[in-house]
Amino acid sequence: MANQRTPPPRDYLGEFEQLVLLAVVHLEGEGYGMTVRGEIERRTGRSPSIGALYGTLERLEEKGLVRSRTGASTAERGGRAKRFFAVTASGMRALERSRRLLDAMWEGIPGTGDAR
Repeated sequence: MANQRTPPPRDYLGEFEQLVLLAVVHLEGEGYGMTVRGEIERRTGRSPSIGALYGTLERLEEKGLVRSRTGASTAERGGRAKRFFAVTASGMRALERSRRLLDAMWEGIPGTGDAR
């Protein structure tokens, strides 16, 4: 019988989770839904739906990879407050693990070079 290993629990990040976390990092704790979406669009050309974005932010917060705070309510938003997101230390470690994993997979692929 072949050596079968039980896969580790899913603690890696999906591509969209990585994009969202990296956008939040770039926004330095001042990112809320629309600015996170704008950062992703500006850097990648992708325009995620706001529903997918908020669903991902909620999931990342449940995992402890981001934290949120509520800002003051504003008249421009009909009295609603913005919810600002920041990446936690656990979130940064998860991003670093994902980067190392991808780097390991790219290692040795002909024609890719080592430069980023």
